[in-house]
Amino acid sequence: CGALLVVDAVTSLGGVPVEVDRMGIDAVYSGTQKCLSCPPGLSPISFSARAREVVMKRKTPVQSWYLDLSLIGQYFGGERVYHHTAPVNMIFALHAALRLVLEEGLERRYARHREQAQALYGGLQELGLELPVEASVRLPPLTLVRIPDGVRDADVRKKLLRNYDLEIGGGLGEFKGQAWRIGLMGASATPRHVALCVEALREAIC
Repeated sequence: CGALLVVDAVTSLGGVPVEVDRMGIDAVYSGTQKCLSCPPGLSPISFSARAREVVMKRKTPVQSWYLDLSLIGQYFGGERVYHHTAPVNMIFALHAALRLVLEEGLERRYARHREQAQALYGGLQELGLELPVEASVRLPPLTLVRIPDGVRDADVRKKLLRNYDLEIGGGLGEFKGQAWRIGLMGASATPRHVALCVEALREAIC
């Protein structure tokens, strides 16, 4: 099969293992602003040799200069062909964030995200809230919560922001108005943040 395996690791990199080589991932992309706790603006990416070969041998030109990976490859390769001005401040910020990740240790960091997610699940279920994603496939950094009948999505989220300076995401696509997305990512995956979220929701939905 000539298909390439592409993985979205925006919400997982730095919070759960992303075993690119072991899983045979051809292309993976992420973001700096979630589990890496870095300012937004950069997208770490990785390509397998097979993916790079496909990019370089494509027969139709890429329509976007910004996303032309053949040009970006030349920029970072031996030719050093100009493609863009590097965002130096963002690169320094990413360097600092990765240093903190390594100081904590990857296994300890993964365990912290798992433990705080479990604490959040328990707190939400004590409030009678339903977690529609099966436990075996949940992603610790992001929890989906079904909005109870009779509870107005926007009213609750506005109350959390106004009273607790706490923002949770609304549902997307078919889950719009039916679910909340609660992130425990990087520096926010702590007992204090879990307790704040649970108590704020307790007050907001009662």
